[in-house]
Amino acid sequence: QVQLVESGGGLVQAGGSLRLSCAASGRTFMSYVMGWFRQAPGEERVFVAAITRNGASTSYADSVKGRFTISRDNVRNTVYLQMNSLKPEDTAVYYCAASRTFGVSRSIKDYDYWGQGTQVTVSS
Repeated sequence: QVQLVESGGGLVQAGGSLRLSCAASGRTFMSYVMGWFRQAPGEERVFVAAITRNGASTSYADSVKGRFTISRDNVRNTVYLQMNSLKPEDTAVYYCAASRTFGVSRSIKDYDYWGQGTQVTVSS
């Protein structure tokens, strides 16, 4: 089992940047594919990005490709989401999640553990 704690959210102007962090407890962090999802008010939670266990492969939603970068540090048991060129439509609660699937997955159903979320607000 793994516990996940996100941090780094906040208020930023359009065009700005934020880096989200997700710290995982336990000694099995490398066992998990890690993903970021987001949920805007009144909308469903959707996929943002994911990264394989060794960090060699990543996947992004089309809406963030070229602006967001997911990475992980398996020594610090932390996954990051670097968000650049932020837009008002990026405003949401961002969640990190851990999956035991074989490869990167975009499906919420494949993720077993979730953090509590961190709010990102982008003003225009």
